[in-house]
Amino acid sequence: MIEPTPHAPLPPFTYAQAVKKVRMAEDAWNSRDPAKVALAYTPDTRWRNRSEFLNGRAEVEDFLTRKWAAETGYRLIKEIWAHSENRIAVRFCYEWHDVAGEWFRAHGNENWEFDAFGYMAVRHASINDVSITAAERLFQWPQGTPRPDDHPGLTELGL
Repeated sequence: MIEPTPHAPLPPFTYAQAVKKVRMAEDAWNSRDPAKVALAYTPDTRWRNRSEFLNGRAEVEDFLTRKWAAETGYRLIKEIWAHSENRIAVRFCYEWHDVAGEWFRAHGNENWEFDAFGYMAVRHASINDVSITAAERLFQWPQGTPRPDDHPGLTELGL
């Protein structure tokens, strides 16, 4: 068996490495590139996203393709909640609108488990959507780009 190329930072994670891993995930998801995002997961990754259960990168890529086709204007902020040697817990919010132009802010938590090469093997996500007006939006950077370094995080925004 050919070992995968390491996807740093690798476990066991320090706090700084876990924070970096969270920001890398945020930046990748903000790219809205399903093929790129899927490469951060093990080939046999297992997911629970809301009420949907996924197995493997191909299902993840298909899921993300469907997700971002429906969730227009998507912008995401993730924040570390806790970490251990190979696990990271995050909380997140993202804003998006549907085809009718109605805006939402999704609030959620994720639990991640990584393999020895730094790929996410398990992801559990619990998410709730709250309807917001366009005037209530807080995530204003250009879609498809990373959140600017000077943009407030969830704690600073009171989320």
